[in-house]
Amino acid sequence: MHGPGTSGWLLVALCAATGMYCLLRMRSRVEEQRRAAGGEALMGFGMAAMAVPAAAFTPPAWTWPLWAVVFGAAGLHALWSARASARHLHHAVGAGAMVHMAVAMAAGPGGAHHGGTGTPLLTGVLLLYFTAYVLVTGARLVPVAAVAGGPAAGWGDRPEVARACRLSMGMAMVAMLLTM
Repeated sequence: MHGPGTSGWLLVALCAATGMYCLLRMRSRVEEQRRAAGGEALMGFGMAAMAVPAAAFTPPAWTWPLWAVVFGAAGLHALWSARASARHLHHAVGAGAMVHMAVAMAAGPGGAHHGGTGTPLLTGVLLLYFTAYVLVTGARLVPVAAVAGGPAAGWGDRPEVARACRLSMGMAMVAMLLTM
């Protein structure tokens, strides 16, 4: 999906690290943290897998429709969860963006692992959404005190780290959409 190998591998590392932290957050004592962390872990690992440079690995053609189904199901789950909290709408948009990228990769020449296909209007709208998300999330991250979770808080209960992970996934989504 990405041109230069170094930037692709950095994106893979960022998304995989974010997915790992989200798995840690699933052990949180706070129920809302645990619920959100599962979907965010799926998104982080999925983004990492999709960002692997084509020079290192070109997945088989059946991979892209599988990703579309997995993230389509995640998007439907997020929409269902949005009945209780509007925050889940962001997860639905993220899952939709992943479906869009998977469909574009499947439609590419031979399931190509580099961008260049896709609906330009939809890609542009998603790019604007995630750029705004990154700017807003970054602005919200700045005033959070380092001790917001308190000294007894575990890694899964640190709101500033969870926000930083969401910010990094938003930036990774912008980078991935730019290659479309």
